[in-house]
Amino acid sequence: MNILLATMNEHKTKEIARIVPRIPFTSVREYTSEWDVEEDGDTFEKNALKKARVSSLHFGIYAVADDSGLEIKQLDNFPGVRSSRFMEGMAYKDRMEKILDMMKAYKSAGERYAQFRTVAIFYDPLEDKTIQAEGIVRGQISGGIYGEGGFGYDPIFIPEGFEKTFGELPDTVKNTFSHRARAFKSLEERLKEEGYL
Repeated sequence: MNILLATMNEHKTKEIARIVPRIPFTSVREYTSEWDVEEDGDTFEKNALKKARVSSLHFGIYAVADDSGLEIKQLDNFPGVRSSRFMEGMAYKDRMEKILDMMKAYKSAGERYAQFRTVAIFYDPLEDKTIQAEGIVRGQISGGIYGEGGFGYDPIFIPEGFEKTFGELPDTVKNTFSHRARAFKSLEERLKEEGYL
C-alpha cells in the first residue's frame, strides 16, 4: 500500500522520508510535474486537511499532508500559519532578516521565546476518515542567522536545550526531535494502531 505525500517541496519530502522510512510514501512528482493546493486556511489544521483531502481525491490514493510554521510569542505567534507566505517570493534570508529586525527590542531568552509547530494529517478517501498528529519544538529566536542546514527559518531558531540553531545542527540530530519528526513519528504510530501500516 502506498501513501501519497502531498507536497512538491523536495526538501520536505527528503526530510520526511528520513524521519519515517517505514511509511511507504509516493511522491506527487511521480504523478505530475505541477501540483499546488492553495493554503488559504487560518490554521495549520485546516491547511493540512485541505491539502491531504484534495490530493487524495484527485489522485485516488491515501494521502498525508502537513502544515508547519514558526510561532513567535512576542509577535502574537507571527508568522504562524503565514510562515511560508510571509514576504512571499523573497529569499528566506530576507524574511529572516526582517524577523530579526522585528525582534530587536527583545533581549532575554523569555522575550525571544518561539516554537515550531507541525500538524500532519492522513486522509482515507474510501472512508472519508482523517488521522491527525501534531509536533511542537520550543526554543527561542537567535540573535542572527546561523548555519545553512535545514530550510525555511531554521537558521534563526535555537531549540530548547541547545546553543545552536536548527540551521547549524546536523540532520541526524535535528530529525530525532524536530517538530516535523515529532508529528510524523506520532502519525506513524496512529497509522499502525488503525491498521494502515
